[in-house]
Amino acid sequence: MQVTAVLTPDEDGGYVAYNPETGTATQGDSLEEALANLREAVELYLEEFPLKPTGAPIVTMLDVKEHA
Repeated sequence: MQVTAVLTPDEDGGYVAYNPETGTATQGDSLEEALANLREAVELYLEEFPLKPTGAPIVTMLDVKEHA
């Protein structure tokens, strides 16, 4: 099963990893560690709360106005 992984740099260093299908989030010092931690967290979540396949997500970015 494939799920979505969204990784963003953490302001304190490393990366935050998020899976929108389950709402699971974790972190790691490297991309590889963050993904491994997210994989483990998602697998543990799915043991208790199985997901029904819904198709591939659409992930995009959009521009918004900045406010000071």
